Amino acid sequence: MKKRLMALALAAALLFVAGCGNSSSQGQTPSTPEATKTAGIPKEKIKVGFVYIGVPGDEGYTYAQDQGRKALESQLGVKTVTVENVPESSEVETAIRNLIDGGANVIFATSFGYMEYVADLAKQFPNVYFFHCSGSLTDKNLSTYFGKIENPRYLSGIAAGLKTQTNKIGYVAAMPIPEVIRGIDAFALGVKSVNPNAKVEVVWTNTWYDPSLEKSAAIELLNRGADVIAQHQDTTSAQIAAEEAGKFAIGYNSPTPKAAPKAYLTAPIWDWSKYFIPQVQSIIDGTYKSGAYWGPEVVALDKLTDLAAPGTQEAVDAAAKKIAGGYNIFTGPIVDNQGKAIVEQGKTLTDEQVWVLDRFVDNVVGSTK
Repeated sequence: MKKRLMALALAAALLFVAGCGNSSSQGQTPSTPEATKTAGIPKEKIKVGFVYIGVPGDEGYTYAQDQGRKALESQLGVKTVTVENVPESSEVETAIRNLIDGGANVIFATSFGYMEYVADLAKQFPNVYFFHCSGSLTDKNLSTYFGKIENPRYLSGIAAGLKTQTNKIGYVAAMPIPEVIRGIDAFALGVKSVNPNAKVEVVWTNTWYDPSLEKSAAIELLNRGADVIAQHQDTTSAQIAAEEAGKFAIGYNSPTPKAAPKAYLTAPIWDWSKYFIPQVQSIIDGTYKSGAYWGPEVVALDKLTDLAAPGTQEAVDAAAKKIAGGYNIFTGPIVDNQGKAIVEQGKTLTDEQVWVLDRFVDNVVGSTK
């Protein structure tokens, strides 16, 4: 399964960088036709279905998607409906068909592993608008969406690098695919920028959503000496494990200081409403065009808590200003953890190269397999 996921991710990512054309996407060179005025759909006739891998109560990934859904419903006045706990299997096809049978004409499929099923259904239902999170396959009625979370991950790495006393930072990671790997690399580069002696150790769970397994992985890292835990997982379980051990945590997806108030430092977070609302508005207006969005508008770094080390705010602000001025965090020299060059001195990785990044930088302990 792990090898299949990696192969699927790489193949799809290559299709993504060859074919996306949204004005806010990867900075790619391929172009797509401009949006043209067509017959829109009155908002009272729009029904938007959301397919979730977890539940909004996870306080993380699904919660962040659901906050975007609520903002969409509130601001545009369209009807929305959700299906929860849908695994990355043929069950997603059944869930989407049921939504369409119930009148849904816009579908947001919110997990990577839904990709092939969504692509097939988009061909079968050409009058339904499909949106797939973090995937790479587009069609006339199928768009993909993600955000440049790597930059706030880098900033959160600064917070972790300045906080650690053991120079051992744990990272609980979901699936070994480029989406997760490039996020780990961005975080580790942020750590290295302020603390070149610190290492980031990765434990894979091979699941997006499993609170028990996420917590067990965090405990394993804590037992190895990590005093800060970061994550690419859907729930707050890793943060809770850090708090129970008297250590610290970097969250993910949404602000969660209440989940682990004695551990939480900050988190890279999402605001999906900034994508959902304009996309559904374009369907109402009749200006929709499919595309692959990968932009900065939907991401941010949560505010630092008082647990952050002295000087962290100043270091984060300086790095954020540098990034806002055009600095690419994937600027060489960068070497992988096998001693091979990823990018040479004075050069930077392109967006296309970052999208398919499948190697760990040199201060990461672990394997991408």
